[in-house]
Amino acid sequence: MTDIPKVDLFVIGGGINGAGMARDAAGRGLSVVLCEKDDLAEGTSSRSGKLVHGGLRYLEYYEFRLVREALIEREVLMRNAPHIIWPMRFVLPHSPQDRPAWLVRLGLFLYDHLGGRQKLPGTRTLDLHRDPEGGAIKDIYRKGFEYSDCWVDDARLVVLNALDAAQRGAQVLTRTACSSARRENGAWRVTTTHAETGQVREFEAKVLVNAAGPWVSDVINRVTGGNSSRNVRLVKGSHVIVPKFWKGEHAYLVQNHDKRVIFINPYERDKALIGTTDIAYDGRAEDVHADETEVQYLLDAVNRYFKEELTRADVETTFSGVRPLFDDGQGNPSAVTRDYVFDVDDSGGAPLLNIFGGKITTFRELAERGLHKIQRFLPKMGLDWTADSPLPGGDMINADYELFRNKMKTDYPWMPRALRRHYGRLYGSRVGLIVGTATCLADLGRHFGAQLYEAEARYLVTHEWAQRPDDILWRRTKHRLHLSTEQQQAFADWFNCADLRAA
Repeated sequence: MTDIPKVDLFVIGGGINGAGMARDAAGRGLSVVLCEKDDLAEGTSSRSGKLVHGGLRYLEYYEFRLVREALIEREVLMRNAPHIIWPMRFVLPHSPQDRPAWLVRLGLFLYDHLGGRQKLPGTRTLDLHRDPEGGAIKDIYRKGFEYSDCWVDDARLVVLNALDAAQRGAQVLTRTACSSARRENGAWRVTTTHAETGQVREFEAKVLVNAAGPWVSDVINRVTGGNSSRNVRLVKGSHVIVPKFWKGEHAYLVQNHDKRVIFINPYERDKALIGTTDIAYDGRAEDVHADETEVQYLLDAVNRYFKEELTRADVETTFSGVRPLFDDGQGNPSAVTRDYVFDVDDSGGAPLLNIFGGKITTFRELAERGLHKIQRFLPKMGLDWTADSPLPGGDMINADYELFRNKMKTDYPWMPRALRRHYGRLYGSRVGLIVGTATCLADLGRHFGAQLYEAEARYLVTHEWAQRPDDILWRRTKHRLHLSTEQQQAFADWFNCADLRAA
């Protein structure tokens, strides 16, 4: 009979919290298994607004500690992942019908100073009739503000955490559900089932971590057979993608009639990402989608401020995610805290750490504090280390992407600028694993359109757990937005060939 593998930590959930926990734990010398029932970041963690930010609007709900911690983390993440996280300026046109200008300015002053800002420029006041950032804004809005936050490729942030975890010894099992977890003799007996092959595996773990996001309660109730006094509140957030309709690299933040704020961000060079909504959700997280009421809500918010009127025909695609927020009893979904809460259940001698809530910006801190919560059960755990450790591809001199971009130009003079940018922004210093010994575009293999070449797909299968076409086209990259339907189908046909799947 085959011995059951014994590990220190078994993590359920391959979103940002689970991947962050697995990475941090593996770097402390713990033996770790991470299982995800679908693809990495397939749920909430790939359906965010793509921002690393303090959460300006949370100041209205007096979440000063949360904002401060998020702003501090913003600096940490910029330093450790400069290829997928970069500064962005946000223009906030002021509407006298909503929040008064003095209140907005006060909030921005706090935002500039709460987190010890070092790298990003501070807030400035704009005359929207004179400053170029106001060129796309309707003339009825005269005053505006500009402040700093950061952009992030959310799905890649998850994958890079999982990749670093694996490089430090963790096992990462995708398309693998945790079908059962039971306490036996002071440890966890964990059973997993692979979604495609049906393979069943068992593990014995000292500690179980439930980082299942919207499914956290399902894991507690169905998988472990336990219960918790804490609950998550599911809130749906939807986005629309349209062609970009202003000049410049800056983004916008607008206030809607209901006092909610909507982000309008440049996306994939020639597109705009608009969101998000905040709607209480009680369906299955797997079934979430943007409904037409939400789409129109977002378009109306944009049309309130911009000269160019958007219509439903401008919407190229939509996506929607379910945010698993800790239920703090607030009636308004927008007021529900974005903070995280831990619940440690050590009944039966085998501890279970349940994670409720959280946001992308604070994932690293969440992982660090989560491990502190279970440190007494794992006395050989190493010290904190992630604050000063780059994610894969982020080990650039002085965390300076511009220096790295110039180096790529020297190293690959034959590569078109757009392709260099694509590889640099997604893979950073790991680009050599894709390009290999190539000295011309033909060496990258079949070209499927836009910036997608065979070499990249093979890299993603070999190194980043890509198992299906959409794992590549939508999560690890955004090629789907730049390929025609025919090109996407041609890629899927090629991808599903036996030789690639076996690579």
